[in-house]
Amino acid sequence: MADKAKRGISRGLTNYGDPAFSLYLRRSFAKSMGYSSEMLDRPVVGIADSKSGFNNCHRHFPELIEALKRGVLGAGGLPLEFPTVSLGEVFLSPTSMMFRNLMSIDVEEMIRAQPMDAVVLLGGCDKTVPAQLMGAASADLPAVQLVAGPMMPTSFQGERLGACTDCRRFWALHRAGKVSSAEIDTIEGNLATTAGTCAVMGTASTMASIAEALGMALPGTAAIPAVHADRLRAAEATGARAVELAKNPLRPSQIITAKSVENALRVLLAIGGSTNAIIHLTAIAGRAAVHVDLRRLNELSDSTPVLVDLKPTGQYYMSDLYAAGGLGAVLRELKPLLHLDCLTVAGITLGERLEREPPWVDRAVVKPLSEPLSKMGGLVALFGSLAPNGAILKRSAADPQLFEREGRAVVFTSLDDLAARVDDPALDVTADDFLVLQNAGPKSGYAMPEAGYLPIPAKLARAGVKDMVRISDARMSGTAYGTIVLHVSPEAAAGGPLALVKNGDRIRISVQRRQLELLVSAEELARRKSAWRPPVGMPARGYAQLYMQHVLQAEHGCDFDFLRKTD
Repeated sequence: MADKAKRGISRGLTNYGDPAFSLYLRRSFAKSMGYSSEMLDRPVVGIADSKSGFNNCHRHFPELIEALKRGVLGAGGLPLEFPTVSLGEVFLSPTSMMFRNLMSIDVEEMIRAQPMDAVVLLGGCDKTVPAQLMGAASADLPAVQLVAGPMMPTSFQGERLGACTDCRRFWALHRAGKVSSAEIDTIEGNLATTAGTCAVMGTASTMASIAEALGMALPGTAAIPAVHADRLRAAEATGARAVELAKNPLRPSQIITAKSVENALRVLLAIGGSTNAIIHLTAIAGRAAVHVDLRRLNELSDSTPVLVDLKPTGQYYMSDLYAAGGLGAVLRELKPLLHLDCLTVAGITLGERLEREPPWVDRAVVKPLSEPLSKMGGLVALFGSLAPNGAILKRSAADPQLFEREGRAVVFTSLDDLAARVDDPALDVTADDFLVLQNAGPKSGYAMPEAGYLPIPAKLARAGVKDMVRISDARMSGTAYGTIVLHVSPEAAAGGPLALVKNGDRIRISVQRRQLELLVSAEELARRKSAWRPPVGMPARGYAQLYMQHVLQAEHGCDFDFLRKTD
């Protein structure tokens, strides 16, 4: 019995006060599922399955799981799948972000509580991959990430369409009166037509790229389309690798380090990735006691060019990136800037991985380091009297003509206020004003939704205005674009300066100087602060109460304070 207790089905026995009985009972119940003694003696690979009827991105997971199992069995392991919380981005209220930490707890505790020697994390939709990586980092059992893969774009009336940058583009045209209700109904059925995550460099694709850049996913697997046969082969290879990890453990704590996190930040900047990834990567790193400093982000951004020409900042789709050489092509260009000694889940260093890969790349999609799309990275952090702890701007998706501006604040005090007034013909607003949304951060009651992409007021949209400065403590979909300042911290609901902004106040933004300033005297702000009251109370019960009591601000990844590793 002593030898068997070291691995597989014999790990972490249920405590009945008699270990031999516990193992006997467990094996007995396992045999009720038809397993042989020989199979039960194999190392166990858990498969954390996040599919759900409320998650369109994951509808192909049954086929992926079969390929995973094939890889595990072929390598001499026993695959055992188990369900976890699933976060379907557009199916959750108030927002999926509220439940990311819940999913991470589920993943962590089920990895820890159930008998497995290694685990495959099967996710894709925006919050599922960060939640799985957070949970796996905390559990610190050998783990490998397998992502869903992106959708394929659709050919529609002579134009390529793909969720979800094109979703937003057509909706903006519809709001401006240039696309009819009948046309938008037709477009609705042609934007997302295959399994997988959004077809552009949105949050899901960004997090897939970060998982690979961190070293937590097998090389070359981030960009494979969901419906491509290579995705199934990647699943099989992932299953086989998981068995090797079970036999020769390589833990997340050995892979997620300060150096690999910096590599991931470089990749995020070079691909023009989602602003959400800053929050998610910060949370993942925090589980490994690695601090992400927004001022360091600015230093990296100044020396990391944008290389990938994908929507929403460019013209191509994720399937084009895969055909162009995948993330490996990007990593090879960034090689002089990366820490090549970082270990990967493949059991080799990043440098060894890049030495083994073929050099071909499609330069239409991935530009050389010497001839980038932009000399500086896609994201920048702003600081100042309006954002003492920082705010994020995706400059690669913004209008440079709006980077050095001063404007009048047009304030919306909540999402409900925004919905009620933004299209009011009587709204006092011009294209030179700054739209400001308050109370949409982590503790707002809305749980930091992707509402930072404030719509252009209807009367301005009809007049041809396509962009203006928008500021909030909310998030923005990685598929969105515009001159949008996000994650303002401290948030309004916590009494940050954003809560004190009033209509008519002057705000100055300077991307060059990394500044976001509220041009109101300290005396006036102190007077306003004395009259400020929190917008929402504490929820009466359940997860909502736990969330409100423990969620941190954006610069700490919106993780729960008791889940971050501090040593």
